[in-house]
Amino acid sequence: MDYTRIHKVGDYMQVLITGASSGIGRDIAYYLAELGYDLILVARRKERLEEIQKKVNVRVKIIVLDLLKEENVFALYNQVEKEKIDILINNAGFGLFGTFNKTDLKRELEMIDLNIKAYHILTKLFLKDFMKRDSGYILNVCSSAGFLAGPRLNTYYATKNYVTKITLAIYEELRHQKSHVRISALCPGPVATEFNQVAHGRFHLKEMPSKKVAKYAIDKMFKNKLIIIPGWSVKLGLFLNRFVPWKCSLAITYRIQKRKYPAEK
Repeated sequence: MDYTRIHKVGDYMQVLITGASSGIGRDIAYYLAELGYDLILVARRKERLEEIQKKVNVRVKIIVLDLLKEENVFALYNQVEKEKIDILINNAGFGLFGTFNKTDLKRELEMIDLNIKAYHILTKLFLKDFMKRDSGYILNVCSSAGFLAGPRLNTYYATKNYVTKITLAIYEELRHQKSHVRISALCPGPVATEFNQVAHGRFHLKEMPSKKVAKYAIDKMFKNKLIIIPGWSVKLGLFLNRFVPWKCSLAITYRIQKRKYPAEK
Protein backbone atom coordinates (compact mmCIF):
# COMPACT_ATOMS: atom_id res chain seq x y z
CA MET A 1 0.00 0.00 0.00
CA ASP A 2 1.24 3.48 -0.84
CA TYR A 3 1.29 5.34 2.48
CA THR A 4 2.29 8.61 0.77
CA ARG A 5 -0.81 8.75 -1.39
CA ILE A 6 -2.34 11.77 0.37
CA HIS A 7 0.64 13.99 -0.42
CA LYS A 8 1.73 15.89 -3.48
CA VAL A 9 5.14 15.13 -4.96
CA GLY A 10 7.77 17.16 -3.14
CA ASP A 11 5.75 17.60 0.05
CA TYR A 12 7.29 16.44 3.31
CA MET A 13 5.18 14.38 5.64
CA GLN A 14 5.03 15.04 9.37
CA VAL A 15 3.60 13.33 12.42
CA LEU A 16 3.06 14.58 15.98
CA ILE A 17 3.36 11.89 18.66
CA THR A 18 2.62 12.43 22.34
CA GLY A 19 4.06 10.05 24.90
CA ALA A 20 6.83 9.36 22.40
CA SER A 21 9.63 8.53 24.83
CA SER A 22 8.83 4.84 25.33
CA GLY A 23 6.60 1.92 24.44
CA ILE A 24 4.04 2.20 21.67
CA GLY A 25 4.72 5.90 21.06
CA ARG A 26 8.45 5.33 20.63
CA ASP A 27 7.97 2.38 18.29
CA ILE A 28 5.39 4.24 16.22
CA ALA A 29 7.97 6.99 15.82
CA TYR A 30 10.58 4.52 14.57
CA TYR A 31 8.15 2.90 12.13
CA LEU A 32 6.85 6.17 10.69
CA ALA A 33 10.43 7.40 10.33
CA GLU A 34 11.10 4.29 8.21
CA LEU A 35 8.15 5.32 6.04
CA GLY A 36 9.69 8.77 5.57
CA TYR A 37 7.67 10.85 8.01
CA ASP A 38 9.36 13.71 9.83
CA LEU A 39 8.71 13.57 13.57
CA ILE A 40 7.51 15.96 16.23
CA LEU A 41 8.03 14.08 19.47
CA VAL A 42 6.42 15.13 22.75
CA ALA A 43 7.23 13.75 26.20
CA ARG A 44 8.70 14.73 29.57
CA ARG A 45 12.03 12.90 29.18
CA LYS A 46 14.25 14.81 26.80
CA GLU A 47 17.06 12.26 26.80
CA ARG A 48 14.68 9.52 25.61
CA LEU A 49 13.52 11.67 22.72
CA GLU A 50 17.11 12.49 21.80
CA GLU A 51 17.85 8.75 21.58
CA ILE A 52 15.16 8.42 18.93
CA GLN A 53 16.46 11.50 17.14
CA LYS A 54 19.92 9.95 16.84
CA LYS A 55 18.62 6.69 15.39
CA VAL A 56 16.41 7.93 12.55
CA ASN A 57 17.16 9.55 9.20
CA VAL A 58 14.33 12.09 9.14
CA ARG A 59 13.87 15.52 10.65
CA VAL A 60 12.99 15.37 14.34
CA LYS A 61 11.63 18.18 16.48
CA ILE A 62 11.67 17.55 20.23
CA ILE A 63 9.15 19.20 22.54
CA VAL A 64 9.58 18.56 26.26
CA LEU A 65 6.21 19.06 27.97
CA ASP A 66 4.16 17.52 30.74
CA LEU A 67 0.66 17.17 29.27
CA LEU A 68 -0.82 16.60 32.74
CA LYS A 69 -1.22 20.37 32.79
CA GLU A 70 -4.02 21.73 30.62
CA GLU A 71 -2.10 24.90 29.80
CA ASN A 72 0.74 22.79 28.41
CA VAL A 73 -1.65 20.99 26.08
CA PHE A 74 -2.77 24.30 24.59
CA ALA A 75 0.84 25.49 24.53
CA LEU A 76 1.77 22.41 22.49
CA TYR A 77 -0.89 23.14 19.90
CA ASN A 78 0.11 26.81 19.72
CA GLN A 79 3.73 25.80 19.21
CA VAL A 80 3.01 23.56 16.22
CA GLU A 81 -0.11 25.24 14.83
CA LYS A 82 1.73 26.61 11.79
CA GLU A 83 3.37 23.27 11.00
CA LYS A 84 1.87 21.02 8.34
CA ILE A 85 1.05 17.95 10.41
CA ASP A 86 -0.36 14.98 8.53
CA ILE A 87 -0.85 12.58 11.44
CA LEU A 88 -1.66 13.09 15.12
CA ILE A 89 -0.87 10.20 17.46
CA ASN A 90 -2.42 10.69 20.90
CA ASN A 91 -0.49 8.22 23.03
CA ALA A 92 0.44 9.82 26.38
CA GLY A 93 -1.23 8.15 29.34
CA PHE A 94 -0.84 5.94 32.42
CA GLY A 95 -2.78 3.62 34.73
CA LEU A 96 -3.04 2.93 38.45
CA PHE A 97 -3.78 -0.43 40.06
CA GLY A 98 -5.84 -0.67 43.26
CA THR A 99 -9.39 -0.67 44.59
CA PHE A 100 -11.23 2.64 44.33
CA ASN A 101 -11.35 3.25 48.10
CA LYS A 102 -7.56 2.93 48.38
CA THR A 103 -6.08 4.55 45.28
CA ASP A 104 -4.70 8.07 45.51
CA LEU A 105 -7.25 10.70 44.45
CA LYS A 106 -4.66 13.22 43.28
CA ARG A 107 -3.03 10.63 41.04
CA GLU A 108 -6.41 9.63 39.63
CA LEU A 109 -7.25 13.24 38.79
CA GLU A 110 -3.89 13.53 37.04
CA MET A 111 -4.77 10.41 35.06
CA ILE A 112 -8.06 11.96 33.99
CA ASP A 113 -6.22 15.12 32.94
CA LEU A 114 -3.74 13.18 30.80
CA ASN A 115 -5.80 10.24 29.56
CA ILE A 116 -8.93 12.25 28.79
CA LYS A 117 -8.45 16.01 28.73
CA ALA A 118 -5.20 16.03 26.75
CA TYR A 119 -6.66 13.62 24.18
CA HIS A 120 -9.88 15.62 23.95
CA ILE A 121 -8.18 18.97 23.47
CA LEU A 122 -5.63 17.82 20.90
CA THR A 123 -8.16 15.76 18.95
CA LYS A 124 -10.55 18.70 18.70
CA LEU A 125 -7.95 21.30 17.76
CA PHE A 126 -6.17 19.20 15.15
CA LEU A 127 -9.40 17.78 13.79
CA LYS A 128 -10.56 21.29 12.93
CA ASP A 129 -7.29 21.98 11.09
CA PHE A 130 -7.41 18.66 9.25
CA MET A 131 -11.02 19.25 8.19
CA LYS A 132 -10.15 22.64 6.72
CA ARG A 133 -7.76 20.98 4.29
CA ASP A 134 -9.81 17.75 4.13
CA SER A 135 -6.92 15.40 4.89
CA GLY A 136 -5.05 13.89 7.81
CA TYR A 137 -5.07 10.98 10.23
CA ILE A 138 -5.73 10.86 13.97
CA LEU A 139 -4.82 7.74 15.92
CA ASN A 140 -6.00 7.69 19.52
CA VAL A 141 -4.16 5.03 21.51
CA CYS A 142 -6.95 3.57 23.58
CA SER A 143 -7.09 0.03 24.99
CA SER A 144 -9.19 -3.10 24.97
CA ALA A 145 -10.15 -1.69 28.39
CA GLY A 146 -12.19 0.86 26.44
CA PHE A 147 -14.90 -1.79 25.97
CA LEU A 148 -14.95 -3.04 29.57
CA ALA A 149 -15.31 -2.00 33.20
CA GLY A 150 -12.15 -2.62 35.20
CA PRO A 151 -12.31 -3.35 38.91
CA ARG A 152 -8.85 -2.83 40.49
CA LEU A 153 -7.85 -0.71 37.50
CA ASN A 154 -11.07 1.27 37.55
CA THR A 155 -10.13 4.85 36.64
CA TYR A 156 -7.84 3.73 33.84
CA TYR A 157 -10.60 1.62 32.27
CA ALA A 158 -13.01 4.54 32.60
CA THR A 159 -10.63 6.95 30.86
CA LYS A 160 -10.09 4.50 28.01
CA ASN A 161 -13.86 4.06 27.65
CA TYR A 162 -14.14 7.83 27.21
CA VAL A 163 -11.46 8.07 24.53
CA THR A 164 -12.65 4.98 22.67
CA LYS A 165 -16.26 6.07 22.54
CA ILE A 166 -15.56 9.67 21.55
CA THR A 167 -13.26 8.40 18.78
CA LEU A 168 -16.06 6.19 17.44
CA ALA A 169 -18.52 9.07 17.56
CA ILE A 170 -16.16 11.42 15.72
CA TYR A 171 -15.62 8.76 13.05
CA GLU A 172 -19.35 8.62 12.35
CA GLU A 173 -19.62 12.42 12.23
CA LEU A 174 -16.79 12.55 9.69
CA ARG A 175 -18.45 9.85 7.61
CA HIS A 176 -21.71 11.76 7.43
CA GLN A 177 -19.84 14.93 6.50
CA LYS A 178 -18.07 12.99 3.72
CA SER A 179 -14.73 14.15 5.10
CA HIS A 180 -11.45 12.61 4.01
CA VAL A 181 -10.03 13.04 7.52
CA ARG A 182 -9.54 9.64 9.16
CA ILE A 183 -9.71 8.76 12.84
CA SER A 184 -8.92 5.41 14.46
CA ALA A 185 -8.87 3.87 17.94
CA LEU A 186 -5.98 1.55 18.80
CA CYS A 187 -7.30 -0.93 21.38
CA PRO A 188 -4.61 -3.44 22.33
CA GLY A 189 -4.58 -5.83 25.24
CA PRO A 190 -1.50 -5.95 27.51
CA VAL A 191 1.60 -4.57 25.77
CA ALA A 192 5.22 -4.84 26.91
CA THR A 193 5.77 -1.19 27.89
CA GLU A 194 6.47 0.75 31.10
CA PHE A 195 2.73 0.69 31.95
CA ASN A 196 3.07 -1.83 34.79
CA GLN A 197 5.96 0.04 36.37
CA VAL A 198 4.00 3.29 36.44
CA ALA A 199 0.74 1.63 37.50
CA HIS A 200 2.46 -0.31 40.33
CA GLY A 201 1.24 -3.71 39.23
CA ARG A 202 1.77 -6.50 36.75
CA PHE A 203 -0.49 -8.24 34.24
CA HIS A 204 -0.48 -12.03 34.26
CA LEU A 205 -1.70 -12.15 30.65
CA LYS A 206 0.86 -12.44 27.88
CA GLU A 207 2.06 -9.05 26.68
CA MET A 208 2.52 -8.23 22.99
CA PRO A 209 5.80 -6.54 21.94
CA SER A 210 5.23 -2.80 21.54
CA LYS A 211 7.11 -2.82 18.22
CA LYS A 212 4.64 -5.33 16.79
CA VAL A 213 1.66 -3.36 18.08
CA ALA A 214 3.04 -0.11 16.64
CA LYS A 215 3.52 -1.51 13.14
CA TYR A 216 0.13 -3.21 13.15
CA ALA A 217 -1.54 0.00 14.32
CA ILE A 218 -0.02 2.23 11.64
CA ASP A 219 -0.66 -0.28 8.85
CA LYS A 220 -4.33 -0.54 9.85
CA MET A 221 -4.65 3.22 10.34
CA PHE A 222 -3.57 3.82 6.76
CA LYS A 223 -6.22 1.32 5.66
CA ASN A 224 -8.83 3.48 7.44
CA LYS A 225 -9.59 0.84 10.07
CA LEU A 226 -11.77 2.35 12.80
CA ILE A 227 -11.11 -0.06 15.69
CA ILE A 228 -7.61 -1.52 15.64
CA ILE A 229 -7.19 -4.56 17.90
CA PRO A 230 -3.83 -6.37 17.65
CA GLY A 231 -3.92 -10.09 18.46
CA TRP A 232 -6.60 -12.68 17.79
CA SER A 233 -6.95 -13.62 21.46
CA VAL A 234 -7.90 -10.05 22.38
CA LYS A 235 -10.31 -9.82 19.43
CA LEU A 236 -11.94 -13.08 20.47
CA GLY A 237 -12.15 -12.06 24.13
CA LEU A 238 -13.86 -8.76 23.31
CA PHE A 239 -16.25 -10.48 20.91
CA LEU A 240 -17.28 -13.11 23.45
CA ASN A 241 -17.68 -10.46 26.16
CA ARG A 242 -20.65 -9.09 24.22
CA PHE A 243 -22.62 -12.20 25.18
CA VAL A 244 -21.58 -12.28 28.84
CA PRO A 245 -23.83 -10.68 31.50
CA TRP A 246 -22.36 -7.56 33.11
CA LYS A 247 -21.91 -9.13 36.56
CA CYS A 248 -20.13 -12.12 35.08
CA SER A 249 -17.86 -9.86 33.01
CA LEU A 250 -17.02 -7.84 36.11
CA ALA A 251 -16.22 -10.97 38.09
CA ILE A 252 -13.89 -12.23 35.35
CA THR A 253 -12.10 -8.88 35.10
CA TYR A 254 -11.78 -8.63 38.89
CA ARG A 255 -10.21 -12.09 39.03
CA ILE A 256 -7.70 -11.19 36.31
CA GLN A 257 -6.73 -7.92 38.00
CA LYS A 258 -6.55 -9.55 41.44
CA ARG A 259 -3.62 -11.62 40.21
CA LYS A 260 -1.52 -8.50 39.81
CA TYR A 261 1.76 -8.13 41.66
CA PRO A 262 2.46 -6.92 44.26
CA ALA A 263 -0.66 -8.11 46.07
CA GLU A 264 -2.86 -5.40 47.49
CA LYS A 265 -3.01 -5.24 51.24
